[in-house]
Amino acid sequence: MQQRPILWTFRRCPYAMRARLAIASSGQAVEVREILLKDKPAAFLAASPKGTVPVLVDGETVIEESRDVMLWALGRNDPERWLDMPADGLDLIDTCDGPFKQALDHTKYAVRFPDRDETAERAKALVFLNSLNDRLQQSPFLMGPQRTLADMAILPFVRQFANTDRAWFDAQDLAAVAQWLDDFLASDRLHEVMTKYPPWQDGQDQVLFP
Repeated sequence: MQQRPILWTFRRCPYAMRARLAIASSGQAVEVREILLKDKPAAFLAASPKGTVPVLVDGETVIEESRDVMLWALGRNDPERWLDMPADGLDLIDTCDGPFKQALDHTKYAVRFPDRDETAERAKALVFLNSLNDRLQQSPFLMGPQRTLADMAILPFVRQFANTDRAWFDAQDLAAVAQWLDDFLASDRLHEVMTKYPPWQDGQDQVLFP
């Protein structure tokens, strides 16, 4: 079997999830290697000593950041035109990956951050969600009438945040965000990228995705 680019991934990680979303959209076949974060294979650590997913290995090229994996896939093929978005879409992703992700971690893993006020951190996250809600009240997607890289890079993190306390999330004035999220949760695309794979073992046959 032809050697494909290798994607090291962990099913529930939002960074790995958004990488898989872009790869699925592009139709670029990769060999998917699911790992256990508590038992990382030596081959994975040899490819990327930092030990975080996703990691894309394409020949001699190693891509260690999820956004770069998305751009790698969409740079090869972008049939849904996710890259066709205004420049401020990248700024929105930066805010997601920075202040929002920090507030998400301080909320979801509050026990790890005893010096942080969980209520205050949740309020910080809500600032970002309100900004998304304002956009989504004007159009079905963040950057207009079509989904773009911004939607698909941010949705996995909004999903993770909502899952920390869905009752609290639903009680907020975020109807547009909730609809946007629920459409994503019900989508065939999310179902496709959340396929369960057994943890990779050395010597096993290639598992191709998508």
